[in-house]
Amino acid sequence: MARPPHLPATAALLGAALLLTACGGVGDAARPDGENGVIGIAMPTQSSERWINDGANMVAEFEERGYGTDLQYAEDVVQDQLSQIENMITRGVDALVIASIDGEALGDVLDLAADSDIPVIAYDRLIMGSENVDYYATFDNFEVGVIQGQYIVDSLDLENEDGPFNIELFGGSPDDNNAYFFNDGAMSVLQPHIDDGTLEVLSGQTSMEQIATPRWDGSVAQSRMDNLLSANYSDEEVHAVLSPFDGISLGVIESLRAVGYGTDAQPLPVVTGQDADLSSVRSIIAGEQTQTVFKDTRVLATQTVDMTEALLSDEEVPVNDTETYDNGVKVVPSFLLEPVSVDLDNYHEVLVESGYYEESELE
Repeated sequence: MARPPHLPATAALLGAALLLTACGGVGDAARPDGENGVIGIAMPTQSSERWINDGANMVAEFEERGYGTDLQYAEDVVQDQLSQIENMITRGVDALVIASIDGEALGDVLDLAADSDIPVIAYDRLIMGSENVDYYATFDNFEVGVIQGQYIVDSLDLENEDGPFNIELFGGSPDDNNAYFFNDGAMSVLQPHIDDGTLEVLSGQTSMEQIATPRWDGSVAQSRMDNLLSANYSDEEVHAVLSPFDGISLGVIESLRAVGYGTDAQPLPVVTGQDADLSSVRSIIAGEQTQTVFKDTRVLATQTVDMTEALLSDEEVPVNDTETYDNGVKVVPSFLLEPVSVDLDNYHEVLVESGYYEESELE
């Protein structure tokens, strides 16, 4: 079965609006069931293009297999997502696919799902603190961080250079369990170089409590980078920034450019990222952001639909990890997909030749 294509940026926004109209908002009537039932899909926000594509790809895949869908976006408002999921349960969906805004906040509503015998698949973000999470579909989140950390090590040639090189660290949202996996993976690579002095964090901010970025907000990251630069880099250069997400990366770059980085005399540091958002790929092509981690939402959508269909058909659900993802109550059986590092050297092969982006979108 062919995977649904990635939607170009403009089409994705229009498509998402049409999907929301078709699926209904909170309190509207759900779309008719497909011949195989209806799937409730709860996504966090349309402010990031990856979630628009995730939703659109899953709707296309589920509908191709005979399911109706009820796709909802909560715009990063936890209470709205809870209300949306509760309404899906009331409407009698056959399964729930949930990319949570706050992984700790869904316990009560998932109890309602369990009472109605509605299975739940966590999508890309692990739902914490509930036994009523049946499966988890995601990428290898620790490996995402390893890729980012190793890219910095390789770019600065830390195996051969004495340094010291100055690095600042950014983490993801503290209410998203993935943020800790990303950080742990990156620090497994970077910490030895910090310990031996090859890398220095002049701000001294290294713990997740210090470096976390609530809601993955690029403007919050930009403000924090402004403060880091003014407090620690009046006479020093930043050589690398660990960023776990493209939105954070672009905020960091704006801060750096505001104080003169991005010229021949003061080049931008190595800046990592994640999700291969269109704006960040353009930034990479322009020589600003250095790298991103590509997680193909087409593949994740297909994998999630495979898992949901197997679950509803009482067939064996495909998983490849039954040890890693402990949500505090249970280890959730998971399927982990492989992330891919993307930079100026391989973006065309990975993103254009695979059909994820059209060449014209990157101009």
